[in-house]
Amino acid sequence: MSSPTLHEFQSQVSELLLRHRSLLDVVTKFSQSNASVNRAISKSITECGCIALNARNQGFSEEMPLDQAHRQSKSHMEGDLCEQCKEIIRSEMGKNLFYMSAMCNLLDISLEEVVAKEADKCSTLGWFNLT
Repeated sequence: MSSPTLHEFQSQVSELLLRHRSLLDVVTKFSQSNASVNRAISKSITECGCIALNARNQGFSEEMPLDQAHRQSKSHMEGDLCEQCKEIIRSEMGKNLFYMSAMCNLLDISLEEVVAKEADKCSTLGWFNLT
């Protein structure tokens, strides 16, 4: 089974929206779903323990060339998500994407276009996109 395109997914969300036609309702549920993603990731660290964080200063300096900074940057994460945590996080991310799609529908914004424009910006600006 192939994955639906962003356009197909956004259309599907639009058909499923009954109670969530209020922009305020969708915005707050999007925020809540984002918090649920963060909570699920935190629980994989604090309850399951399949991943751990070892965060410290990245050691970047103003004079450091960007390619060197990129090579020395770390995710601070150790380990790999277990299948149970991965499934929970994937599910929470799906809900978050649902509400983002619903928000796009209500605001008449194409999710596919959002992704395309962001990809273009990343391609054009490269590392400077994050500064």
